[in-house]
Amino acid sequence: MQTPDSTGADGFAPLRIALLAYRGKPHVGGQGVYVRQLAKALVDLGHSVEVLGGQPYPELPDEVPLVELPSLDIYNEHFPARMPGLWEIDDWKDFVELMTFSAGQFPEPLAFSMRAWDHLRHRKGDFDIVHDNQTLGYGLLLIERMGLPVLATVHHPITVDRRLEMSHAPNWYKRWSLGRWYGFTKMQTRVAKRLERVVTVSSNSFKDIVADHEVDPDKMAIVPVGVDPDVFRPLPEIARIPGRLVTTASADVTMKGLKYLLEAMAKLRTERDDLHLVVIGKEKPGGASSKAIEALGLRDHVEFVTGVPERRIIELYSEAQVAVVPSLYEGFSLPAIEAMSCGCPLVATTGGAIPEVVGADGETAMLVPPGDSDALASRLRDALEDPDGSQKIGLAGRERVKDNWSWRHTAERTVQQYRVRLGQIDASEAASGVTVPGGAGGDA
Repeated sequence: MQTPDSTGADGFAPLRIALLAYRGKPHVGGQGVYVRQLAKALVDLGHSVEVLGGQPYPELPDEVPLVELPSLDIYNEHFPARMPGLWEIDDWKDFVELMTFSAGQFPEPLAFSMRAWDHLRHRKGDFDIVHDNQTLGYGLLLIERMGLPVLATVHHPITVDRRLEMSHAPNWYKRWSLGRWYGFTKMQTRVAKRLERVVTVSSNSFKDIVADHEVDPDKMAIVPVGVDPDVFRPLPEIARIPGRLVTTASADVTMKGLKYLLEAMAKLRTERDDLHLVVIGKEKPGGASSKAIEALGLRDHVEFVTGVPERRIIELYSEAQVAVVPSLYEGFSLPAIEAMSCGCPLVATTGGAIPEVVGADGETAMLVPPGDSDALASRLRDALEDPDGSQKIGLAGRERVKDNWSWRHTAERTVQQYRVRLGQIDASEAASGVTVPGGAGGDA
């Protein structure tokens, strides 16, 4: 055990943290939100944070510097899965990314981890710890080998995405293609099981990481993510729009369950002409959701919004009668607690950690089985036809969020895990008082 330097709020010296974000989409998708809010909260606690990021770069507060580690940006929004030209290859990291992509795999985690290692090997003395957010590339092992301690956050194992995508693939060729694309998950398992400290966000994710990534449970801890209830709050000056639903789908992937919400909408459209869905995310032309919208005749009743500021997202929750999380699986679900924090009644599935996060059915949220469009349509009908009862659930959901989650709590608990990784405190000390409502304790 090390002796405290007695300058920080916890009796130890403030830490110099390198926070890795291989992609950090600012407002849609949990990774960008997590990096931005955690970095700010860590700085507010008196620590020094630099974010090392790849495209799309996270938006950060002024007091948090961003070190851009540009990739070939193969999966950009305008030309996803483009083949880079040879003239774009500037160094060996670009070559690694190009070759991995050419082999049919998602290249960003490996390539970014190597860029991060190449950057940090020249700055070893600038940081006390490296915090990786879901990259789990081989470069992390090289960072540890050169003497910089690494802690990783794994929101949930991407092996779950792989299983869901494969099980819904329409034919053998699609399964084969998905198997190649998700090849990077083997690397993530090899890296995760070798790291000295891994943090996750829920009891459900804890169990899945132990099972899929074979991580020693004694090396793991649960640190839930948060929301700022003073920012994500009800806006009483904005009236709810009858029939308005809102959901978040940052990517057109099976796991998010948008297909089942669209099917539920099509069923309800035979009863309600005012039904309208706002999807916070970007529509993928020719994608599964776009095809479903056309096939179900919902083009005039579904709207995608992307690139909007945080204030507009809060307004969307205030305009909606119901927020929906139709996911087949979630490791935590930031959109769920953001909607709840705004007092918006929530209909969600029981996929993954969602029940652990949102609370009891009929009290703080309305729950249905994942992948069941009939059950989803029925619960949405009940929620829309009983606005007073739904609003009561929405307000109770906000109280649950206020009682259990804030980014300051997330930062404080994360710092405890940094101290464990650095040998400054024991894991049992960090676990004290750290719980997930309805789930396991801090070190589970």
